[in-house]
Amino acid sequence: MQITGYTIELRDIHLYARHGAMKQEQSVGAWFTTDITLKMSNTDCIASDEINDTVSYADVYEIIKKEMHTPSKLLENVCGRIINALFAKFSTVASIDITLSKDTPPMGGDRMSAAVTVKADR
Repeated sequence: MQITGYTIELRDIHLYARHGAMKQEQSVGAWFTTDITLKMSNTDCIASDEINDTVSYADVYEIIKKEMHTPSKLLENVCGRIINALFAKFSTVASIDITLSKDTPPMGGDRMSAAVTVKADR
């Protein structure tokens, strides 16, 4: 068997933050949902069973949480900051796909969301 790669995925991360183009969104805040996939550039952990040979999803979560607490007008900006922070911290991450959704955006809908997806390769 030849293992060609693996991904680390965190799904349905719910965080309260103050992102939005309108002043009210920045002052009141809203709930956001993040889904992220990290494609890894090595597979050492599969044979070694050692956390030091991979990326801890707990560390990924902490970076997402930190960047979500910095207000931005655009979800695209938040995604870019998260991607930059993850690439800076983890050299074994080859690419990242992140979707950030604003739960119940101020558009008059009932329980809808608005989302952006950003994809980046190292």
